[in-house]
Amino acid sequence: MTPQVGHHVLVVDDEPGLAHALGITLRAAGWRVSTARDGAGALAAAAADLPDVVLLDLGLPDLDGLEVITALRAWTRVPIVVLSARQHGEDKVEALDAGADDYVTKPFAMNELQARLRAAVRRAAAPADDAEAVVTAGALTVDLARRRVLRGGVEVRLTPTEWTMLEVLVRNRGRLVPRRQLLQEVWGPSYSDETNYLRVYSAQLRRKLEDDPAHPRHIVTQPGMGYVFEV
Repeated sequence: MTPQVGHHVLVVDDEPGLAHALGITLRAAGWRVSTARDGAGALAAAAADLPDVVLLDLGLPDLDGLEVITALRAWTRVPIVVLSARQHGEDKVEALDAGADDYVTKPFAMNELQARLRAAVRRAAAPADDAEAVVTAGALTVDLARRRVLRGGVEVRLTPTEWTMLEVLVRNRGRLVPRRQLLQEVWGPSYSDETNYLRVYSAQLRRKLEDDPAHPRHIVTQPGMGYVFEV
């Protein structure tokens, strides 16, 4: 399966051999590819080229990859897939918490990496299926058609994955969404056991949307079961 013609990936890696190999393979699969070898170059390329997805190594020579994620998230929702040799669980959590959408460790299978990139692009581009749906919950207004959420009338910036998780919960508002279902709908079938993703992203959403993130009113956890969006 190849991406639609025109999907553009920005590959950020300071290993010339790996960046070159990734470029060859991804172009052969139908991607448009641009590259950057450091954090400053990545930020400049993202602003100039507006890629559909960023493939980001954390170990860059000038900026830490987490700094690059934070800088990107200040102005764009572009999906960010981290590609890193750091395999510790805390590194993955830090990257996701900073705003990354996915995390792939080296060494990796190229077909899995491409599947992750395609999934990230799909999540970012998925349209709402009920174009008139606007859900109000306290100070929150969730516009499913325009993929926007307002808090007190002010738009809140969400990453593509944060939005997708919120959208699934809002479409099932008032009903329990089991953890496995939520993982599969947001990340895909191969993520059905990655419950840590839910903890990270629910915490991010609460920080952005709840008046008191420690005592959420809208994004409610049912321990050991799943999540409910309460209006």
